[in-house]
Amino acid sequence: MATKKKILTKDDIISIYMNEVLEKGHKPKSVFHFAKEKDFSEAEFYAFFGTLEGLEKEIFKLFLVNTIDLLHKNSDYQEYDMKNKMLSFYFTFFEILTANRSYVLQALKNDANPIRNLTQLTSLRDGFREYVAEILTDDYRLEQERFQKFQEKAIQESAWLQLMLTLKFWVDDSSPAFEKTDIFIEKSVNASFELMNVAPMNHLIDFGKFLFKEKIHSR
Repeated sequence: MATKKKILTKDDIISIYMNEVLEKGHKPKSVFHFAKEKDFSEAEFYAFFGTLEGLEKEIFKLFLVNTIDLLHKNSDYQEYDMKNKMLSFYFTFFEILTANRSYVLQALKNDANPIRNLTQLTSLRDGFREYVAEILTDDYRLEQERFQKFQEKAIQESAWLQLMLTLKFWVDDSSPAFEKTDIFIEKSVNASFELMNVAPMNHLIDFGKFLFKEKIHSR
């Protein structure tokens, strides 16, 4: 009796793709080559993804989704203020990235054009902006309602820029257990919330000293 072929799930294809990129050191030439190499049909691929690029975007989006799922499983998380929710997000998100570091580093240098590499992050960007809007509290909203929409977009964009700067720092971080990235996260999040609060500049000065020290030592 012939063995029934396993029906591939979305997660199966993602896992196969990530392993393929890691083993070959580059992305497949096409869906046809990818499916043929891994002995499944193009139809099975297209049941979940329209293109290889769509699959790549989904991988980074899943890093975000898994992060938020883990946060919501923490019974204390809902009681956190916005800053502590953001800190929790960063530490959890970069733990997940670290668990997949080899793939992330390979994916972000697949193309000689860095802009094309960053297109993989568009779904992550959309999801992260939604997350920031979700945790934004009245403590950080302007009292004037007419300015709130503009302010919220500005906060979302600045938060995204901060996430990208942290990602760049993490990619370049060679410290044990990426401990310098943890320091970067804490200082940068504290600094950004000091700016939002228009509060004393202590954290900004501390963060600036850290960056200056890192720059001097890296020479």
